[in-house]
Amino acid sequence: MYDICAAETVSLKKGSFCLIDLGISIKMPEGCTCWIVPRSSTYKRYKIIQTNSVGVIDGSYSGNNDIIKFPARADEDTVIHKGDYICQMCVTKRPPRLTFTEVDSLDDVNRGGFGSTGR
Repeated sequence: MYDICAAETVSLKKGSFCLIDLGISIKMPEGCTCWIVPRSSTYKRYKIIQTNSVGVIDGSYSGNNDIIKFPARADEDTVIHKGDYICQMCVTKRPPRLTFTEVDSLDDVNRGGFGSTGR
């Protein structure tokens, strides 16, 4: 993981949307993908939410004007200053091609459904 900061100062009003420039363009190595995700403190500090949940950057996003941005919606009036760390970049290697098989049921024990971890 790499912490990434804003490349510009942005003022957001409650309910507004902005693409925050991260000042980064990259050429991904063959077979790799980059994910842009919020830092755990981003909402607490700035009251912004990344609107696409996860930004996925593949090898085709590598032109001169393909600058990575953080799509943010503000839940309160806020200011993100140039240099503020607002997200993380994770570079992952794509897994080998997967094959899917349709089945009528699975053999594992049920955990309890959505939201059951840590009960």
